[in-house]
Amino acid sequence: MAKRYVVRLTDEQRTQLKKLLAKKRLAAQKRKPAQILLKADSSKNGPGWSDTQIAEAFDVTVVTVENVRKRCILEGLDAAIERKKQCRPSRQRVLDGEKEARLVALCCSKAPAGHARWTLRMLADELVELNIVDSISYETVRTALKKRIAALAAYDVVHSAGPQRRIRLCDGDGIGSLSPSV
Repeated sequence: MAKRYVVRLTDEQRTQLKKLLAKKRLAAQKRKPAQILLKADSSKNGPGWSDTQIAEAFDVTVVTVENVRKRCILEGLDAAIERKKQCRPSRQRVLDGEKEARLVALCCSKAPAGHARWTLRMLADELVELNIVDSISYETVRTALKKRIAALAAYDVVHSAGPQRRIRLCDGDGIGSLSPSV
């Protein structure tokens, strides 16, 4: 069976791939496709190896070799080397920019009666109660607030688990222990 996507590299493209492979530090996700394309090159200056030879030499499957050749022909050399971007995320974000802003505003507001400060679980419950989100875990609230911790350092927001009542700044330094909510 004849190859459907035959790679024929120009001298410039071959030089670009060799320079890329000459780097001491290069991610394997970029190194393998570059090596595959150099060996699959069927131009007059290329070795023109078969897919099975390439697969054995670089410890990949024949399907991988075919996919790299296909991406090179259809999308270009750079697309074949770079990791393919997801066309859409596997999960939709629970908090977009507007909802995250409302979370921060809620966090900075006065804590409910009977409590000295907001806990992550109370914030998660309040977001659901206010119909900002359908459902949310306190861990999602924590990760969203962690991005904004420098702005929130002056306010009392704590993790509801006992020994973990600490807030860390983005550089890893701790603000210190916080007392439990009343």
